[in-house]
Amino acid sequence: MGAGHDLPLWDDDTWNDGTWGDGTGNDGTGNETVPAAILSATAAVDPVVATTEPVVIAEVATEAVAPGPWAGPLGVFDLETTGIDVRSDRVVSAHVGVLDASGAVIDARTWLADPGIEIPAGATAVHGITTERARREGRPAAEVVAEVIATLRDLFAAGIPVVAYNAPYDFSLLKYEGIRHGVPPIEAPSPVIDPLVVDKTYDRYRRGKRTLEVVAAHYCVTLEGAHDAAADAIAAGRVAQAIAARFDLDVSADDLHTQQIGWARAQAESLSEYFVRIGRLDADVDGSWPIR
Repeated sequence: MGAGHDLPLWDDDTWNDGTWGDGTGNDGTGNETVPAAILSATAAVDPVVATTEPVVIAEVATEAVAPGPWAGPLGVFDLETTGIDVRSDRVVSAHVGVLDASGAVIDARTWLADPGIEIPAGATAVHGITTERARREGRPAAEVVAEVIATLRDLFAAGIPVVAYNAPYDFSLLKYEGIRHGVPPIEAPSPVIDPLVVDKTYDRYRRGKRTLEVVAAHYCVTLEGAHDAAADAIAAGRVAQAIAARFDLDVSADDLHTQQIGWARAQAESLSEYFVRIGRLDADVDGSWPIR
């Protein structure tokens, strides 16, 4: 791709000619493995068992994080789905939780939904949830979508920022699921922290992929059971805290939210220019953030 200054601001991992990729670690290479339904924690934190009821985990001592919205409480959010089209694909599993300043989980809720359609084999290969399991164990999608939206609304109403890795994917898909099921969607989620956007801004020229798995490893955040909604959500929150600590970020949640709107737009424009340079003229890059 040439010298460092030629690298696009945005990441190319999700632009894979229609193969699976949701921006949270699925890079379409075919190397994804079916994950165990295990929630990862840092070495000092016990795993959290996925549940449909809130759970509280004892606080643990870890490295201090920078002041600002990163200091907690910090919401975390992730979806696993039937595919990558935010308008037509469906929620299969979801996680919304809260971390404290140390990165410990202090509240968490996980949902398994019956999406009402077949889950494609490619999606199952990523998150490990089959159509049969979703129908047998999952709750009606309308109920799950309503509860996820309500839980996120409560966090935003309390002024708690919510971390979502590649936020436009998760929030946009949840929006269209809400419309589909007659649940008023969150039209303008705020404040949101997107570690993908922030990392690309503060470490613009670092080579390599920017999937959640890769970025978590770069910031020394343990992620086991990737593509499990709970594991990914919590790892993304800890990555956000690690980025803040590394770059000594001290900014309010509202100011950071506003800054990310501009950063995401610039990153999308840079990616569009990069695609033009390499002759990839069919890619439609939308820089809207945090929802489309």
